[in-house]
Amino acid sequence: MKILVTGGAGFIGSNLCEVLNYNSSNQIIVLDNYLTGLEENHIKGVKYIKGNTCDIDNLINFSPDIVYHLGEYSRVEQSFNDMELIYQSNMIGTFKVIKFCQKHKCKLIYAGSSTKFGDNGNGRNQSPYGWSKASNVDLVKNFGKWYGLEYAITYFYNVYGKREISDGKYATLIALFAKKYKKGEPLTVVSPGTQIRNFTHVDDIVSGLVIVGEQGQGDGYGIGTSESFTIFEIAEMFGGKIKMIPERPGNRMFGDLHVEKTERLNWKPRHSIADYIKIITKMKGD
Repeated sequence: MKILVTGGAGFIGSNLCEVLNYNSSNQIIVLDNYLTGLEENHIKGVKYIKGNTCDIDNLINFSPDIVYHLGEYSRVEQSFNDMELIYQSNMIGTFKVIKFCQKHKCKLIYAGSSTKFGDNGNGRNQSPYGWSKASNVDLVKNFGKWYGLEYAITYFYNVYGKREISDGKYATLIALFAKKYKKGEPLTVVSPGTQIRNFTHVDDIVSGLVIVGEQGQGDGYGIGTSESFTIFEIAEMFGGKIKMIPERPGNRMFGDLHVEKTERLNWKPRHSIADYIKIITKMKGD
């Protein structure tokens, strides 16, 4: 197949491209603006185009069979200071991607956000990021009703693993903890520390994305592990000192796990965050 991956130079996108590229009959093309993507994440044999999804019609001059749309702004707490960026990327950019898929009659796999399931459904309006992602789910579904757009919507749960971002304001939790642990620095836990999360390995996310891309239709494909831990429990697994820091806006306390539809496609997570942390701590000990 001819597959377009937006955000394919980023953390999850690069791992997806790597797996999709195992099939030599696939042609993988990436569109990425490199806000968080890196050239060092490039996969041999994949074609890369630098640019914003807002300009997808000018940058992509072919009709893909399928579009994996991962190229959106994707941080909760930081989103309060990045509203203009979110509007450009998540609202205008995603609208352009949806229109592109409608025009070329290709299947859209949209990476929604599990934040909308947080705190009994209030998560969708707890942050600019959560609002933008939940709004885009509504938009994708309505395009399916109004214009016959073929789509499947996935939801990720707290992804960690290879190529995770460990530096800067877009660093993710497990990579940040691992970096601080290796340096002997205290692990900073946002108060109250009892926030519950379902940490899911990027390999499990990618295997779910591929299956949904092949077989999924419609909304509701959660990709997450049933294991849940508080942020404080995760910090304790690393060992060492823990430093509590003040609460931050948009920080949901819990979220519902919705993986039933994905499991019906014979998907199961194979990795455990506890095992992953054990490897990190053992490496430091060695």
